[in-house]
Amino acid sequence: MIKGLLTEVRTKKPLIHHITNMVTVSECANATLCIGALPVMAHAPEEVEQMVTAAGALVLNIGTLTQDQVKSMIIAGRKANEKGIPVILDPVGAGATDLRTDSANEILRQVRVSVIKGNRAEISILAGMGGQIKGVEAVGDYSDILNTCKALANKYGTTVAMTSKQDIVTDGETVYLIDNGHPFMGKVVGTGCMAASVIGAYAAVEGDTAKAAAAALATYGIAGEMAASRGCSGPGTFKALFFDELHNLSEEVISERQKINPVRSE
Repeated sequence: MIKGLLTEVRTKKPLIHHITNMVTVSECANATLCIGALPVMAHAPEEVEQMVTAAGALVLNIGTLTQDQVKSMIIAGRKANEKGIPVILDPVGAGATDLRTDSANEILRQVRVSVIKGNRAEISILAGMGGQIKGVEAVGDYSDILNTCKALANKYGTTVAMTSKQDIVTDGETVYLIDNGHPFMGKVVGTGCMAASVIGAYAAVEGDTAKAAAAALATYGIAGEMAASRGCSGPGTFKALFFDELHNLSEEVISERQKINPVRSE
């Protein structure tokens, strides 16, 4: 189901406009470039409409948000909606503070979001099911997370991409379970943010956002597996090898290693 999408990204080189957090801005730019798209990081309200008009996708990340940044996100998101450009929202730390939760909900009220990418707690909190989050990390038990993902997708008419040991992607009806990845990916700051960038690159070339998100997360996870297999000694060497593997990925390797399992909706 994902054959050819990496080639599409690398052929078309879509511009991925990020309004993202200061902790991982460089990592997101590098991941976007390594997968074959073009990154731009522009957050000033005076330029975001003009910048997003030239983009293939818009990635919004609230990891180090301010009220001015949220304003820029809404301005850019509305312009993206007007132009038919997909919007990916990474609600980092939603539930940890009122500012983060309220900002994520405000963006979802004012912008038609194509993909919400988050961890178990962020997804559950935005779905109105509650959850526990420590800083930006999900804690606690989420025994019915698949139905929670579907509920959030249906609530906003969007695709939800929930990242964990097993990723879940759903548009409320179609469901994909993705089992690619490696534990080292949880030891490096920014892997979640970079995943949203790769989803943005795939959504820029594939109109089926559930398919795009599933393909992106499988591709991303495969790069992590490949990096870990190169004999890295820890998170530092893993990170460098991870960028190399994103850059070196081929359609053949993806077809051979992808672990995307469609689930029939009940």
